[in-house]
Amino acid sequence: MPQNQLGVLRASGPDAVRFLQGQLSSDVAALGAARTQLAGFHNPQGRVIALLRLVPLGGDDLLALLPRELVAPVVARLGKYVLRAKVKLADDTAAWRITGLLGGDAPGSPPLILPAAPGELTRSGAQLVACVSGAPPRYLLVAPHTLPDPARCAAGESAAWQRLAIAAGEAQVYGATSEEFVAQMLNLDLLGAIAFDKGCYTGQEVIARAHYRGRVKRRLQRFVSAGPATLGPGAAGTFNDGRSFKVVDAVTRADGRCEFLAVTAVAAGEAGEAGAGPKALAAEPLALPYALPD
Repeated sequence: MPQNQLGVLRASGPDAVRFLQGQLSSDVAALGAARTQLAGFHNPQGRVIALLRLVPLGGDDLLALLPRELVAPVVARLGKYVLRAKVKLADDTAAWRITGLLGGDAPGSPPLILPAAPGELTRSGAQLVACVSGAPPRYLLVAPHTLPDPARCAAGESAAWQRLAIAAGEAQVYGATSEEFVAQMLNLDLLGAIAFDKGCYTGQEVIARAHYRGRVKRRLQRFVSAGPATLGPGAAGTFNDGRSFKVVDAVTRADGRCEFLAVTAVAAGEAGEAGAGPKALAAEPLALPYALPD
């Protein structure tokens, strides 16, 4: 998503890591001070409520980056599970500025220290830089609002950032798609957002069953429309081959065509779709940088 639409959930207190470990799909206990991590927050049916990019501040103090529209609902949902845990959850969006950086140059004066590889986190004073992907590298600069505006750091243009995120096959969950997809439908198992060897968390039983007992027939895939099209998260339709789809994320190309990620059957006819109707969308599949399971 455009990085300027991200908000911040803050979890702090002696039990913050332990609490999130019992609620999110990644191994929060293994995060470490120099790592960033993608995690899913799921309902009991294993459907993704939100995707969070975890950024440790230090000790039992963590930031979770997610779409602004979902911060307050996620704080409220997680709050129901706090009980006696010593953890404070808050919408901390107003205290932080998040900027996307593209390429390998270290902007700013003095220049930022950029992480060397995806998943790594560096610190330049109070500023944190998380590498979210490589080739080309993309970074999220997280800085307190009290510091000078980091927009001076030649931030990545939002549409360019989003195109690269879609090309990387990175799912995002918005209000329109919250609780629509089981974790594996968004390829979270392929993006490192699920730890199958950790303890229980909300939705774990359904997600583990899909992993160990059966093949997931509908997966996140990448497409480009054959002609001009306007699509957005949550849009649903049918491809020319009869497969139904639901859009996860989308960006418009300069020629008006739409490049998008959508959850659909891995193979035509596999999920029992009917034939294409008169309003079927003509679209071409595009490669992902990772392979879908057979």
